[in-house]
Amino acid sequence: MTDTASALPLIRLKSDRAPGHPWVWSAQVHKPESRIPPGSVVDVVDAKGRFTGRGFWNGHARIALRLLATDPAETIDTHWIAARIARAVRLRRELLQLDSQTDAWRVVHSEGDGLSGLIVDRYADILVVEYFAAGMWKFRDAIREALLAHFPGARIYGFAETHVQKQESFDCRADEPPVPVAVHEHGLAFHAAPGAGHKTGFFADQRDNRRRFAELAKGRRVLDLCCNAGGFAVHAMAAGAREAIGVDMDAGILEIARANAAANNVAVDFQQADIFDWLRAAVARGEKYDAVILDPAKLTRDRSKVFDALKKYFAMNRLALDVIPPGGLLLTCSCTGLVSEADFLEMLRRVAINAGREIQILEVRGAGTDHPVRADVPESRYLKAVFCRVE
Repeated sequence: MTDTASALPLIRLKSDRAPGHPWVWSAQVHKPESRIPPGSVVDVVDAKGRFTGRGFWNGHARIALRLLATDPAETIDTHWIAARIARAVRLRRELLQLDSQTDAWRVVHSEGDGLSGLIVDRYADILVVEYFAAGMWKFRDAIREALLAHFPGARIYGFAETHVQKQESFDCRADEPPVPVAVHEHGLAFHAAPGAGHKTGFFADQRDNRRRFAELAKGRRVLDLCCNAGGFAVHAMAAGAREAIGVDMDAGILEIARANAAANNVAVDFQQADIFDWLRAAVARGEKYDAVILDPAKLTRDRSKVFDALKKYFAMNRLALDVIPPGGLLLTCSCTGLVSEADFLEMLRRVAINAGREIQILEVRGAGTDHPVRADVPESRYLKAVFCRVE
């Protein structure tokens, strides 16, 4: 890949205004006269020919340009990649002091760290590298080398989702999944198994929300819906909850959840069921839980399906209220990036009206500080975690 700006292919925007966002859609640019391979570094100029930025081009993808630099003196090369990764690691280790809290944290958060198309997560001595862009895939050797400089001896597992490879036109053959590993956060141990079919079995983005929920749930009867690997229930029991039940449809992830409870010497009753069926049966029995967590998986990647996703969130939350007594706690979450915080809170307002209940919002949180959000990319703040008291 060339390091000289003058030799880079040129992409012209249709507008004479800067995009104001690192993503530039194909409809916003003039199609280049000759074919430029997906993932190539290009210079970008506006309609008047003025330099706008430098980044990855992909004429096959919906995101035609991923702008990485706006300074014409910056060269997008292996040294640039290494410097950006070093900056990301410094943030986590020096400012956030994450190593003192956990050995499971996000090393690179794509646009949040100025590395559009790249996510890196650390699980003890395993680094999981996920590619979302052909340009980052082309730099895979440089990324690997840079990561090993900060995590000597780490096992690196690289992959890209099939739909991403198709959209971005690159072929990433995933490595053999590493042997599962134990990770730790706030003094508790959890199982992580990258590449094993359940994502990792552990989501670091909820780390601080797990601890906060556990603080509020002391002495309470906890219900962990869509519990995944049981992180919220395990934290709650370790912090002094009276009882905890976890419900999830996935039998495989529940085995991991049971192992997590055992590893921390806490008792949690994990049950395999559809949460709608389970809640209806609990309501029929008159069951009540005074600390409920509702943390479903992402409901859609399709902008046209956002309304359907909000209807499902409404149904889940409305049913959950029927097992929460007055004064009970509800932590309701959405990791669907296309659902805005405003829309999620509006859904909760409608739930409260429909149920004839008062919902007091105590705080609205997101992912941990290792998931920074750039001011000009608000959609990367995907996680909404709303702590509520229900009357």
